[in-house]
Amino acid sequence: MVSVSDYYSATQLRADRWSSLREASSALTRETQARKITGIKARIAELFDSLSVVEAYWAFPGMAAFNHMRRQFEHGNFDELAFAVARVKRALTTGAYRRREIPLERDSVDEEEHNDEAMLSPEARAMSRPYFEILIVDSVNEQQERWLKNNVARMRRPEDPFTYEAVVVPSLEDALIAVLFNHNIQAIVVRPGLTLKSRNANEILNKYLSGMRDTDGIDDVIPENYGPELCRLVARVRPELDAYLVTERSVEDIAGMDLGICRRVFYNQEDFMELHLNILRGVAARNKTPFFTALVNYSKQPTGVFHAMPISRGKSITRSHWIQDMGAFYGPNIFLAETSATSGGLDSLLEPHGPIKEAQELASRAFGSKQTFFATNGTSTCNKIVVQALVRPGDIVLVDRDCHKSHHYGMVLAGAEVVYLDSYPLNEYSMYGAVPLREIKHQLLALKAAGKLDRVRMLLLTNCTFDGLVYNVERVMEECLAIKPDLIFLWDEAWFAFARFSPTYRQRTAMRTANDLRKRLRTEDHARAYKAQQKELETASDEDWLDARLIAPPAARVRVYATQSTHKTLTSLRQGSMIHVNDQDFKGEVEQSFHEAYMTHTSTSPNYQIIASLDVGRRQVELEGFEFVQRQIEAAMSMRRAIASHPLLKKYFKVLAAGDMIPEHHRQSGVSSYFDVEQGWTDMFECWEQDDFVLDPTRVTLAVGGTGWDGDTFKNEVLMDKYGIQINKTSRNTVLFMTNIGTTRSSVAYLIEVLVEIANELDELLDDASKMERLSFDRRVKNLTENFPPLPDFSRFHDAFRPDDITPEGDIRTAYYLSYDEKNCDYLELDGALHDLLEAGEEVVSASFIIPYPPGFPILVPGQVISREILAFMRALDVNEIHGYRADLGLRVFTAEALASLPRPAKPKPAAALKKD
Repeated sequence: MVSVSDYYSATQLRADRWSSLREASSALTRETQARKITGIKARIAELFDSLSVVEAYWAFPGMAAFNHMRRQFEHGNFDELAFAVARVKRALTTGAYRRREIPLERDSVDEEEHNDEAMLSPEARAMSRPYFEILIVDSVNEQQERWLKNNVARMRRPEDPFTYEAVVVPSLEDALIAVLFNHNIQAIVVRPGLTLKSRNANEILNKYLSGMRDTDGIDDVIPENYGPELCRLVARVRPELDAYLVTERSVEDIAGMDLGICRRVFYNQEDFMELHLNILRGVAARNKTPFFTALVNYSKQPTGVFHAMPISRGKSITRSHWIQDMGAFYGPNIFLAETSATSGGLDSLLEPHGPIKEAQELASRAFGSKQTFFATNGTSTCNKIVVQALVRPGDIVLVDRDCHKSHHYGMVLAGAEVVYLDSYPLNEYSMYGAVPLREIKHQLLALKAAGKLDRVRMLLLTNCTFDGLVYNVERVMEECLAIKPDLIFLWDEAWFAFARFSPTYRQRTAMRTANDLRKRLRTEDHARAYKAQQKELETASDEDWLDARLIAPPAARVRVYATQSTHKTLTSLRQGSMIHVNDQDFKGEVEQSFHEAYMTHTSTSPNYQIIASLDVGRRQVELEGFEFVQRQIEAAMSMRRAIASHPLLKKYFKVLAAGDMIPEHHRQSGVSSYFDVEQGWTDMFECWEQDDFVLDPTRVTLAVGGTGWDGDTFKNEVLMDKYGIQINKTSRNTVLFMTNIGTTRSSVAYLIEVLVEIANELDELLDDASKMERLSFDRRVKNLTENFPPLPDFSRFHDAFRPDDITPEGDIRTAYYLSYDEKNCDYLELDGALHDLLEAGEEVVSASFIIPYPPGFPILVPGQVISREILAFMRALDVNEIHGYRADLGLRVFTAEALASLPRPAKPKPAAALKKD
């Protein structure tokens, strides 16, 4: 029997156990040899034992049916057992149980047996009523449980928009396990009879409970508070769910308690119809898509089109003799829903008052923000909107140097004075990590010492990075606020929109952290801790401030923005993005400037299909985001395990683990890998709660240097051209595989098959290679795995673009626009004049953004001094695409005359500078 430790999740274990049970029960009906029959029976008994632990948390097939199958096995009714198990496994795989009853008796009539969910057309599936499950928490006997389920079932009516089944568990711990295991649960009914502890203590349940945050001290909760406490805890795990509390306590006792996700309290009554209607209403509120619905209704209206879009209603296509193929390819609905009008039940994205406004409010609820804004031209535009709205000319902004190019251009547009922050380098893999908190604090303290802290406006970081490195968002924000209490944070979560819908990931998202921080700053415990630390720091040195775990002042303002590429990690058409706001000063200080920036960058003709897809994508993640993200993580973990444990793949490939991508002193938990061949899966919860940086397991970085191919060649000539596998990012010797909510286990299996085939071909090639061919291969491998150019840090802005020598901020806007006049610029060849000037000790200044792909971020920005390290890195680059660089001319730089023409600010005497760690 495979150990529980071999499985990342209970849902994956459950699916595989049912598959194994189907195979074993079927084999039992065919086998005639007594010895083999004994072995199969022993395996089936083990499978029943392992499934019995988790089946109580799902409505289908239900414990009554499960126990009946077990009795069939014990009584030797193997044909009936095999039939029932096969039906259960088929229904679980196809989802048929979600739309009809699945009879498990051999003599039952099932006219829809072959009409499985997978065989239905999209239209037929759209017409069926969505299915979900409710969790009832109450310690009852079997007869009482049947009574509860029967009463719930009697309330359902044919006209109900949804259908649901009930799962009953006895305890608070069981309820927490159920919402973590069972993605079908959409509502929880907490009754007064629940107990605290689960009776099903075992390896996998303990694993899940040990990872729960906020359960410390739960043993001290008095029984009458179990219900409210459960509502609070579930809110931390799955905040999108609805809870209904049935209590015998008075209104006064309940009113002051934190009830988490509780939507309504029922006082000591058995009004099942009222409960039923509330459950339906709660799910309907999440199922609502105001703009998508308005667009569908608009497409059905007869209209006369006299506006500026010939394609509206498809008229320019249906009347054409030459582009009918376009209409046939897309179908009619997309054109029926195409319009530039804001009437007819629709709305304006620039001034929303109707369904778009409501859709944005629902998105705000789903993602935990105070305000959410839709964008139809990508997160690049979102970034520029936020920067322009918040940053004024001359403001100092601390920016992750490796961030997306849109941020750099946003700094130019806003006229910011930029302090670039250096990430730690991963030279071995030609990629950067993330910015250490110590580096951020160092720059803030240096600016404070120089008397410039009042001009510091914003900290801008990418979370998570393209390569999957995730910040400890709470610690970064709190420690920075301890130095600059009104600092604004912009977190670029372009690749992290899905994180909201996983309990593990959610704790490192901008919106969740902002809400938690706002609440914690108001507590008396926090005020006392802050006061005590301030007393300790009265005589502290700058080094002490860098070493301390700083506490933010209670009066600090929580001002947080997050930009997300919904289309990259959730369901949305391309360029569908969102801006999430959690800024205590938004209404009083920012709202008008934000509106102007939004107007500046948003098209007056936004694509309604993209807006509708954002609306529907929000509905999906509120109702099934937990399930889809869980499956995404499972797929990535399966990939990690398969590559790490395959003896042939290990010869040529290596999956980079946290220990490879995060220095040890940033991993306080000591966790270096999520999977170990000897020990199985490592618990992620501890490192995600403690460490400075963690690695997002859904991004699988594969080191391919051992194949002799560089990352770009492996991507284009091997994966894409030969096998049709598409990926986004490479480095000099790695390729990045990103799973998403659409990734299936079949996709992972195909990738593993391809990698095995590649490894086999390399084995055969080397086996037949001549001595010279082998020597050539070994040299290529050595060049990719041992000889790597060091990654350069940001050098500095030239003095012409700096206000003084004390702190490093630079005027990137002046540098950018200075290059517009060609007489201010020259071109220098890397191996010619540029090299000679640097060797002679001359200062040479870049006039352009220089962005190689990969890594995809600027290694030079306008106004930056070109260092020898940067030149060496550029000369060593072996990529085909370098934006801003012309190989035929060389590197574009400022002339000495252009730099001399700029007015030089008076240089104040240097203040005491902090020693950079």
